[in-house]
Amino acid sequence: MLPIPHSRFPTLSSPDVIHEEEALGKAYDARLMRRLLRYARPYRELVLGSLVLLIADGALQLVGPVLTQRVIDVAIPRRDLRLVMTSAALFAATLGFQFLFTYGETMLTSLLGQRVMRDLRVEIFDHLQRLSVSFFDRNPVGRLVTRVTSDVEALNELFTAGVVAGIGDLFTLLAISVAMLVVDWRLALAAFAVMPGVVIASNVFRVRVRETYRAIRTRLARINAFLQERISGVRVVQLFSRERSEAQRFDRLNRDHLDAHLRSVTVYALYFPVIEVLTTIAVASLIVAGSSRVRAASITVGTVAAFLQLVRRFYQPLQDLSDKYNTMQQAMASSERVFRLLDTEKTGDGKRETGDGIAPGRSVSRLPSPVSRAGVTVEFDDVWFAYDLAHLAKGDASPVEPEWVLRGVSFAARPGETLALVGHTGAGKTTIVSLLLRFYDPQRGRILVNGIDIRAMELDELRGLIGYVQQDIFLFAGDIASNIRLSSPLGDGDVIRAAERVGADRVIRRLPGAYAYELGERGASVSVGERQLLSFARAIAADPALLVLDEATSAVDSEIEAAIQQALEILMRGRTTIAIAHRLSTIVGATEILVLHHGEVRERGTHRELLARGGLYQRLYRLQQGEVAAAAQA
Repeated sequence: MLPIPHSRFPTLSSPDVIHEEEALGKAYDARLMRRLLRYARPYRELVLGSLVLLIADGALQLVGPVLTQRVIDVAIPRRDLRLVMTSAALFAATLGFQFLFTYGETMLTSLLGQRVMRDLRVEIFDHLQRLSVSFFDRNPVGRLVTRVTSDVEALNELFTAGVVAGIGDLFTLLAISVAMLVVDWRLALAAFAVMPGVVIASNVFRVRVRETYRAIRTRLARINAFLQERISGVRVVQLFSRERSEAQRFDRLNRDHLDAHLRSVTVYALYFPVIEVLTTIAVASLIVAGSSRVRAASITVGTVAAFLQLVRRFYQPLQDLSDKYNTMQQAMASSERVFRLLDTEKTGDGKRETGDGIAPGRSVSRLPSPVSRAGVTVEFDDVWFAYDLAHLAKGDASPVEPEWVLRGVSFAARPGETLALVGHTGAGKTTIVSLLLRFYDPQRGRILVNGIDIRAMELDELRGLIGYVQQDIFLFAGDIASNIRLSSPLGDGDVIRAAERVGADRVIRRLPGAYAYELGERGASVSVGERQLLSFARAIAADPALLVLDEATSAVDSEIEAAIQQALEILMRGRTTIAIAHRLSTIVGATEILVLHHGEVRERGTHRELLARGGLYQRLYRLQQGEVAAAAQA
């Protein structure tokens, strides 16, 4: 007997825990930068205004040293108080303008970053809603949340404190360097003596920050994924008394994240003092070189004083550039992940999707004519499907025979007919519905609606034909009316009529506020049966041509079920209905029943024909009837 592992969850050190957050890529990628800058094009006025203010602020950096030199070399020897006062007033005005320029630049870049971040988040969210279900099967929700939050925030930093501010720093460095070389190149060389040390320290800083940043991003993604899963499954956590153990696991994740941040803080805490020491050494070397030349009367004291101010102003933006380099590196990594997500092809475009399991090289031509809503015929033509064929989308050869969930399934459902799908759990019933809704695409065969391959139809067109009632009901936080009119902009009268047709109206009117009653997250403020009634009203509100029912009455009592069955008889007239049945008593009147077993259609026919055949359906029916009789006796 094989040993059972203590936990199926990978530990932090497990090689199975791999996040794409670990890959930082290049510090600068021209292709990614061009694509990022496209998001700033609508706000080019903000960019231009920020650059003008930054350049003006950089130019004003030279005013203070010039005034200092003039006061020391001219005003003090002449005892010219007026010149001193004029210089002081001019310096105060310069500081005032610098304050205004810095304030304006900060406001403009922040506004730029926030607007770009808003546009990007809206685009990502819109894109996420249109991706195939198979994409979400492969990508944890926590990772996707990280894309919309942390990664986009890193791009915000690029625009607010990265590219534009970096250009301003470069201009300031250039202006100060030119000024120093023009005034006295010998003193300038003395001030630049520590530059090799600054370059070495900055390179070490960038490498260390890169490592700590990778660690922080990886651990943040783990925390997001862990939180999303545990909060979504909080009932299971509480049911099995897992609070203490899950809290301990979260504490380990959180401590790991804290340690990564502390390492980052340590790197920053070491780097800035090192730069400060090197700046001090540059000032000291400048004083030594300047004092000897002052004694030799080759330069003035004012010149040395001006150089001391220029050196301070020179090394400050140089120090900032290393931090901005790190900001750019983070932004490049984040943009690569964000654009990889945005480049994932959406469903419903008639093309092969990234990783959806469609065999490479297969395409479906676009058919422009819409499908009539008057009557819908659904055909499955030799459909094969497996969930484990992601390698086919990449063009890889299959190493083993895939685990087929559906094997050569063929059937047709016509207007006014009810097709029922029955079988044991895992037989493939729900998979058929998922393929019809194009949550996935088959690897072999075709699915046709009125003779048109559904891969050639727009998703909105296809799904607009279908009213789907799931067994696992999802309701959004909001009022009841908005949940019922989810599929189309219906009026209040249409919403009420849809609820009345399925018997939901009398339940809704008992709630405070009736149709304005606010549901909790996932509809938690109403019972399971009430949620199923609302789901039924939502499905029929848009008058669909095709009804897909996944045991639609499993969570309602017998009285409400009888009312729904009566409404169904009316609703099914002229419509195509496909029903997944777990209770066989609900589909005895179906036009055709398909009995699925291990992904194959083993039997088909009416209820009477299948009972008379004495096969798998008869055994299933008798088993359920026996359970019902036993329950009645109990």
